[in-house]
Formats: sequence, C-alpha cells, structure tokens
Amino acid sequence: MDKVLIIDDSPVQTEVLCKILRDTYEVTVCHTAKAGLQAAESGGISLILLDVVMPGMDGFMLLRELKGMEVTRDIPVILLTSLSDVQYEERGLLLGAVDYVTKPFSPVIIKARVNTHVQLHRYQMKFKEQAMLDELTGVPNRRRYEGERQARWGEAMRFGLPLSICMFDIDKFKLYNDTFGHPAGDQVIKAVARTAASFFQRSTDLFARYGGEEFVAVFVGNDGPSAFELAKSVRQAVEGLQIRHNSPVSEWVTISMGGVTVVPRQGDDYATYLKLSDTMLYDAKRFGRNQVVWCGQNGEQWRER
Repeated sequence: MDKVLIIDDSPVQTEVLCKILRDTYEVTVCHTAKAGLQAAESGGISLILLDVVMPGMDGFMLLRELKGMEVTRDIPVILLTSLSDVQYEERGLLLGAVDYVTKPFSPVIIKARVNTHVQLHRYQMKFKEQAMLDELTGVPNRRRYEGERQARWGEAMRFGLPLSICMFDIDKFKLYNDTFGHPAGDQVIKAVARTAASFFQRSTDLFARYGGEEFVAVFVGNDGPSAFELAKSVRQAVEGLQIRHNSPVSEWVTISMGGVTVVPRQGDDYATYLKLSDTMLYDAKRFGRNQVVWCGQNGEQWRER
C-alpha cells in the first residue's frame, strides 16, 4: 500500500483527510513541519499533502527543504491552503509542488488528485530504477555505482567502520568470445553477475557491472581478513559453475579479483582506494589469474595462491 504523509497543524483538517484516504493509502499525520520533515526523510513516502499556513516553518519553507535534499526531492507534494491568491500558487509551483489545492476542497477532487500523483510517482520511480540497472545482467549499472559509492564511503567514515572495494573481471574473456561467440559470452556475463550478486545482499552492499566483463563491489562492515574470505568464496562459486572455457588459465570460466579494506578517515579519498583495488586486480592477473589478491587496512596483503 502506498504511503501518504499529511503535514498540517489542524487536527480537524487532518482527520478529514484521513477519512478520505485511509481506505486506499497508508496515512501518516504530522502536525509540525519538523516532525513532517523527519517522517519524509524516513523513506517510503509516495506523496505529501502539505499545509501552507503553519506556525514556525510554513509550508513554503518546508517545501524548499524537501526539494533541497536528495532523499526527499523526488516525493511529489500537493500544497493545501486557504490562500487563493494566484501569486501563492505560482510560488508553490516554482518551489517544486506538483499541485495546489485551495480550501475548502471536495473529497472527490482531493482523492482524484492524490491518486493521479501517486500513480505518476510510481511510474517515475520504476523508470528511474530501470535506468539504474544493467540491461544485460539486471544488476546495478555503472551509473548506479557512481551515484551510491560515496554514500557507502560516508557511512563507513561516520561510524568508523571498515569499507571494502573489490574489482574483478572474467579471465581471458576475449578468447571466450572468439571461441564460442558473443551470444555465449553474454550468457557467461549474466551467470557470473548472478552468482556474484548473491554474495552481496545486505542493505549496505553495492554490487555493479563496471563495464564489459568487469564488476565492482563496495561493502561495509567486514574487516580485511573476512573481506578476503568473502572474495575467495565469490571466486570459487564462479569457478564452481563449471562453464567450459579452454583457456590457458583453466578449463572453466574463472575470475580474477583484487580488493582493499580501509577504515575511511577525514582527508582520505575514495578514488585512491579504488585505484589500489585495481592494482590488486592487476597483481592477481600478473600472478596467474583465477585468484584473489587483497590489501588490508594496515597495508598487509593476502594472496589466495
């Protein structure tokens, strides 16, 4: 059930709106702008009905706050007010409201407008989600990775947690394509992506196709040794698929992996550790492929073979 947030200081007004909407939506009511902002930030909101005239922070000020934050800017907002002057309507729409309804309003009209904007929001979110997925594999794409990697980095820094960056690619993939053809190669990429993605299912994990036959994973909470063990499990699972590949590396399709674990500090740069992860991947290939090379948070290194 879609969630609708009502932010209005009038208990009478909110009760009327609840009666209109509660049969169709999960309705949350807040009587102050501060409480409404916190509820919106919690996520999962499909629409906000926002009263303009409230003590302290009014609806226009709150709307500006909502549209200024990444977590809330895509939530559609319908302004509700007794201010019927066109200049107020213009101000609200310019600030990012999707609609403007003057009081008193018809229950039929308010429900119809809520339905319309909730459905539009649903379609927009579905389209946005699809745009962030790799078309071939269904895992997050490079765009999604670029958009979320910094959030993982910031989270690890804020809580003093270790963060790991892992890069891997399919060994001798060009040879596979040359031998078995590109359609078969696409199936290999899909199988490897599906297998690796199954190891990165936590809400703090980010796994994406980086490009071609290369993938990247960013995950928070594992120390160096456990991150290394996780990477080994991924590599072993891919080899365990036993997809035929008569390469100099193995008779099966395999991957080479490189990674680094760090506890981010102020002044550290994500790009530095991404480059270090790529260096570890290069070492894994240099040492013969089908293996993991990892750098721990204190500079120590582990090599699988």
